[in-house]
Amino acid sequence: MTHIPGHLAFVGFGEAATAFVNGWAAHRPGTLSAYDIRDDAEMQVRLADHDVTGGPIDQALAGAEVVLSLVTADQALDAARTAAPALAPGALWLDCNSCAPGTKRQAAAAIEGAGARYVDVAVMAPVHPRRHHVPLLVSGPHAEAAAEVLRALDMRPEVSGDAVGQASAVKMIRSVMIKGLEALTAECFLSARRAGVEDRVLASLEASDPEMNWRERGAYNLERMMVHGPRRAAEMREVTTTVAELGLGGGISAAAADWQARIGALEADPGEDDLLARLDTVLRQL
Repeated sequence: MTHIPGHLAFVGFGEAATAFVNGWAAHRPGTLSAYDIRDDAEMQVRLADHDVTGGPIDQALAGAEVVLSLVTADQALDAARTAAPALAPGALWLDCNSCAPGTKRQAAAAIEGAGARYVDVAVMAPVHPRRHHVPLLVSGPHAEAAAEVLRALDMRPEVSGDAVGQASAVKMIRSVMIKGLEALTAECFLSARRAGVEDRVLASLEASDPEMNWRERGAYNLERMMVHGPRRAAEMREVTTTVAELGLGGGISAAAADWQARIGALEADPGEDDLLARLDTVLRQL
C-alpha cells in the first residue's frame, strides 16, 4: 500500500492522535474513525472538532486498512487483545505505544493471530511541535509496508529491523536516560530547595558541567513530569521491564517511575517557566 489509506482508525484519541490529524492536512485519509476508552462530552467534542467518527471498537475499526494504537503504555496490550477480533484481514496495526519489547511481542501474537499485520512503532520525541513529522522507528516483518503508508501520510518513519521489539528497545533504553534524568533533577532540586541550598547546588552543577543549563533543564523536566507524569510513569514501568528482561535489574528506572507518578498525581499547574517557582508549587503539595 503506497497510497494514502482510504480508512484509517485510531485506538486512543488523545494528544498524539490529534497532533497527527492536525498535521496531515492534504495527506489526511478519506475516512477517519476512532475508539477511545473515554466516552464523555469532552471526547465527543474533540472527535467532532477533528471530523473523526467515534464509536464502539468494532464499529470504529470496521473496514480500516490501517489502525494506529495510541493509548497509555499500561493499556497497550489490553487494547491489542480487545481490538484483534474487530480488525479487517490484513489490516496494519501500528502499535505506537511506549512498551517493553516483550509486551510488544505479546500484542503482536494477538494481532497476528487474528489475521492482521502487527508493526512495532516507537515515537522518538514529543509530538508537539512536530506533530506528524515527529521521528518514528518501525520494526517487524511488516515494517517496510508500514513505512510506505506512513510516508504517504507525510510522516517520518525509519525502519530499524525486521523483528518486533527492535524499535521499542531503542525507545525504552533511551528513556532510561531521558525520563530517568527528569526524575533525578526533580529529586535533586526539590531536596536542594527544601534544604535552602538551591543556589549553591545549581552553582556547583554549573561548575561541574557548564554545557548543561541546569536551571533551564530542571524547569523543563519538572514541567514534563507535572503535566505528563502518569503517562511517563507507565512508560518507565515498561522501561523497568525492558531492563529486567535484559538481566540488568532496572532499579533506577523503577525509582524514576515512582517519581514520575508522584509528581504527576499532584495535577499541579506548571505556571511560569521558572525552576524555583515550579519547585515551590510541587513542594507545597508533597
